[in-house]
Amino acid sequence: MRTLTREELEQRLREAREELFNLKFQHKTGQLGNPLRIREVRKDVARLVTVLEEGEVAGAPASETGSADAQPARRE
Repeated sequence: MRTLTREELEQRLREAREELFNLKFQHKTGQLGNPLRIREVRKDVARLVTVLEEGEVAGAPASETGSADAQPARRE
């Protein structure tokens, strides 16, 4: 997934979300043959979102990424 372009990742994310919606609808109407497919597609959506967010963070300046240096010290 990490080798795909941003546009391809966004397209796959749209398709996965649409498939997830359809699977949930089929599940509620009792027409879903493989309920484990919902879990697989949900994980695919999470993976795609993670890869997209990693690309956003990599392109941002260091001050905007929330690095440990920019965080205030924790009090105990």
